[in-house]
Amino acid sequence: MSISIHDVSVPVFANSLRNMAAWLDKAASEKPEAELLFGRLAPDMRPLPAQYQMASDSAKNAVARLAGIEAPAMPDVEASFAELKERCARTIAFVEGVDPAALATGAEREVELKFPNGMGYRFTGQAYLTGFALPNFFFHVTTAYAILRGAGVSLGKPDFLQHLGPPNIQPAR
Repeated sequence: MSISIHDVSVPVFANSLRNMAAWLDKAASEKPEAELLFGRLAPDMRPLPAQYQMASDSAKNAVARLAGIEAPAMPDVEASFAELKERCARTIAFVEGVDPAALATGAEREVELKFPNGMGYRFTGQAYLTGFALPNFFFHVTTAYAILRGAGVSLGKPDFLQHLGPPNIQPAR
């Protein structure tokens, strides 16, 4: 059995971005938004909005690169929970809107990442997705979660995995 690039990218990105949007609802019900927007894990790390922006960028850029198309531009201007939730929604709409057929050859597609200093990486699509895009995405997802949790928002593992819904196995009676 094989698994498609679409199946290991689009639903993973979309589910986690939906979870992240829900975390903001929970956070807003428990803490002042202004108190959380500047939260960071360490002085040299970017604050909460940047973690959402970079998770969004990681998802949309990965899907675009794997499909061989341009990702939509999304300037990093979000300064409220509502704007961060809207960014999550726009990113989800983009990644879910990419035709799975466009990703069919994504595993073999060459992906080149260049940094501003001229250095970078060259990958096959599969190596890019599994070795860079997904780990980078989850770094920012997890950092956003940790910032909120560290600030006292009552998030737990069920919030991180809420896309699974309630358990689908029930104990025998």
